[in-house]
Amino acid sequence: MSKFLVILATSAILLSCKDSTTNSSTTSGDERTSSKIENTLHKHIAVLASDEFEGRAPATPGEEKTINYLRDTFAELGVDPGNGESYFQSVAVTELTTASNATLYIQGSDFEASFNYGEEMIVGTQQQVPYVTVQGSDMIFVGYGIVAPERNWNDYAAVDVTDKTVIILINDPGYTTQDENLFNGNAMTYYGRWTYKYEEAARQGAAAALIVHETDPAGYGWEVVSSSWAGPQIGLEAENLNEDKTEIEGWLTLDSAKAIFEGVGLNYNELSEAASQPGFTAVELGDMQASVSIENSVRTSISQNVIAAIPGSERPEETIIYTAHWDHLGVNPEIEGDSIFNGAADNATGTAGLLALAELHMRQPAPERTLVFLAVTAEESGLLGSQWYAQQPIYPIETTVANINMDNLNTFGRTRDVVVVGAGSSELEKYLEKAASLQGRYVTAEPNPERGYYYRSDHFNFAKVGIPALYAESGEDNVKNGREWGSAQAQDYTDNRYHAPSDEYNPNWDLSGAAEDIQMYYEIASDLVNSMDFPEWFDSNEFKAIRDESSVFRP
Repeated sequence: MSKFLVILATSAILLSCKDSTTNSSTTSGDERTSSKIENTLHKHIAVLASDEFEGRAPATPGEEKTINYLRDTFAELGVDPGNGESYFQSVAVTELTTASNATLYIQGSDFEASFNYGEEMIVGTQQQVPYVTVQGSDMIFVGYGIVAPERNWNDYAAVDVTDKTVIILINDPGYTTQDENLFNGNAMTYYGRWTYKYEEAARQGAAAALIVHETDPAGYGWEVVSSSWAGPQIGLEAENLNEDKTEIEGWLTLDSAKAIFEGVGLNYNELSEAASQPGFTAVELGDMQASVSIENSVRTSISQNVIAAIPGSERPEETIIYTAHWDHLGVNPEIEGDSIFNGAADNATGTAGLLALAELHMRQPAPERTLVFLAVTAEESGLLGSQWYAQQPIYPIETTVANINMDNLNTFGRTRDVVVVGAGSSELEKYLEKAASLQGRYVTAEPNPERGYYYRSDHFNFAKVGIPALYAESGEDNVKNGREWGSAQAQDYTDNRYHAPSDEYNPNWDLSGAAEDIQMYYEIASDLVNSMDFPEWFDSNEFKAIRDESSVFRP
């Protein structure tokens, strides 16, 4: 156990004896107190979320300001460049901006309607070309759009959707039925994510894929869809210009979907219920045909992951990687009034957390393993920066011990609980439990597994290549105000600030909970960085087989 761990553990015991109802912390005389970390977080968040940084969109002047700020701060802290002599890893991206005058036109023998961009539908494309069109495409409802042989589920069975427009439900059947034996019950699987649904539609040869948005199974309102999809969209540069993707990807509001179904005498509610049962068969939407054309401005450029490292003294090839995404949604000039998506909570907080952790670790003796601080680009565009790193790693995947990810740190004060997103995944949770217990906190599973958060941040790309990846955060059991209050704060953020211009920095934020989380992540990495341990995935996890394929994972 490190000297710092001994001090922290002793302090925790003393404080626990004094007051068992509050969390423990480091001693007031220690430079790494919660208040110092809070001040560090406030300082960096205020800069990163300022209007000057223009919402930190990739491949914009806001990016230049952001990555230079991170580079300079790491250098001031004495943290080495993480990519040879550079603090940057270049990520080739293509930016597509779809004109907002796109219209979805649906016509059948007894139905004709046009649906407006933004209000009734939203459409775009991953094909990196200036113009895409789908004309007179037959329409078919494919339920959840899932092909899962291991679960004996195939929504595309016995149907050919080549060049057709598929209508797809969000989430997966487990959520709708709340049947624990169906998929993962209430907890969303990757099959429930919109990214998967578009991927599968493309594999099936569809011309267009439209997902029906419903707030509860999606986990967010329509305004999140419209604000996230309007404006520039970033993708990794593709040699084939993504010609293997569907021409059109998009969303329908629930009212729009119901109107289309009613236009051919079908009941949306009845069909969506049927789609949640095993054996569902896709349903042709009569003679309905979809037509939509979109014009794109296409811009290819280079964005940057920012990477810094503290080299290991004994086993430098073995790494623990902290991650947070530095990007947000930039500026949408079509919005009246405040058009800057400052992304203060999401994710200036996590990016500031990287800098705070680097400062903490630099005060300790050189670690035996290498510590990496990776601020990735284009998370908001589909986890692209972390995908790029996982596909083109600077440090070998085989000797990467673990990933600890931070996204949207707590701004509402200390909590008694720590929430694990994707609980029951790996032995990293044991390290988490140990670190949390030093603070008098308890670990629990996420309260809303149906929202699929495990597939919505950068740790997922590390998991996909076999690296145990931990994504944990403050819970809702607020120390001062209780669980109901904490839950209300979290829901208020989701309803009113998530992916909205109103996600702005507030100097009155209580970052004491975020500071405790930073200390907790520090303890986990400190345990790992000077040990010989390689944490494993639990036996039931889908990523365990990937990890087990290489003997290099064993010291």
